[in-house]
Amino acid sequence: MKVLQLKNVEKYYGSRSSLTKAIDDISFEVSDGEFVGIMGASGSGKTTLLNCISTIDRVTSGHIIINDQDITKLKNNQLNRFRREELGFIFQDFNLLDTLTAYENIALALTIQKVNHLEIDSRVKKIAKKLNITNILKKYPYQMSGGEKQRVASARAIITNPKLVLADEPTGALDSKSARMLLENFEYLNQELKATILMVTHDAFTASYCKRILFIKDGKIFNELIRGDDTRKEFFNRIIEVVTLLGGELNDVV
Repeated sequence: MKVLQLKNVEKYYGSRSSLTKAIDDISFEVSDGEFVGIMGASGSGKTTLLNCISTIDRVTSGHIIINDQDITKLKNNQLNRFRREELGFIFQDFNLLDTLTAYENIALALTIQKVNHLEIDSRVKKIAKKLNITNILKKYPYQMSGGEKQRVASARAIITNPKLVLADEPTGALDSKSARMLLENFEYLNQELKATILMVTHDAFTASYCKRILFIKDGKIFNELIRGDDTRKEFFNRIIEVVTLLGGELNDVV
């Protein structure tokens, strides 16, 4: 089943006299249960693309279909509801609410959806057990380690059983140990909990955890890599080869 479909998506910024084309006729699909990465140098259009998919920004033309709904046709209230019910978000800085415990942070989305409190309790405890955070449910963010915050943020992102989890540079602010923990957590969400994940990253190590990668250059899809039977290290080396082909400073992308 296709969870996400982009059809001839374009996004322009600016006025008629100085138009910038951030996304240039992009089409691709993401199937249920995939873990897909989007890579590209700074200014390539990858973040704009994610913003359009996440309903934060509107496309200029084309269609984005998530779970059989064309989100380009939804109005404000419909968009808010769609975002709440169909999408999960994992941010670079976690975006946990400091005044809420881990339990309350995870439960918040269900509370907004007016889910029965007994079901909320059951679902929070179930996801906490799976992500090994049962012992920190009563803690506030300032009492948690970086790794614990990541797992709480991941639990919050998938507690509503979203059709699609979107991650924007999720390892950007993390040290290498925390980044590895988060990526292993993503693998678990994808393989064991069957979450469909679309992740934007500029980092080849982070991207090597994906099953498939789309490379964006100048607002267009430049290349696509499928991991197949490769080890993560073999996939990493293939990613580096494409990054080199993309040109520009390697440090822009890796």
